[in-house]
Amino acid sequence: MTATVRYADVEAGTELPAASFPVTRATLVRYAGASGDFNPIHWNERFARQVGLPDVIAHGMFTMAEAIRVVTDWAGDPAAVVEYGVRFSKPVVVPDDDTGALIEVTAKVGARLDDEARTVRVDLTARSAGEKVLGLSRAVVRLA
Repeated sequence: MTATVRYADVEAGTELPAASFPVTRATLVRYAGASGDFNPIHWNERFARQVGLPDVIAHGMFTMAEAIRVVTDWAGDPAAVVEYGVRFSKPVVVPDDDTGALIEVTAKVGARLDDEARTVRVDLTARSAGEKVLGLSRAVVRLA
């Protein structure tokens, strides 16, 4: 695959399509099995509260992975992301109900970086329950 978005067609300020990602306790169990991260703060409410959390929380790497989907979907190729980093600013709290939590992600091109390499910096904002859950969330993306 190669990126489908052309470098010539974007500029700083170009907004990517926003997306929302639901997270339930079942989602966390599946992620734990796939990642091997069985820390009880991600599935055991009693334990999470004992260590000072408000409830079970989503895995940080899961939250990070859901957020970058906005970029990979937009670019048309996951391999177009050449660099990605975040700061975890707040946890995604996942209640034990039929709804769970929602991770809402917006993104825009923050800067065109290199005309020859056709790279841009994409700045992401991820929120859950009105709180910003990822800070300094940025990706460098190589476009077509």
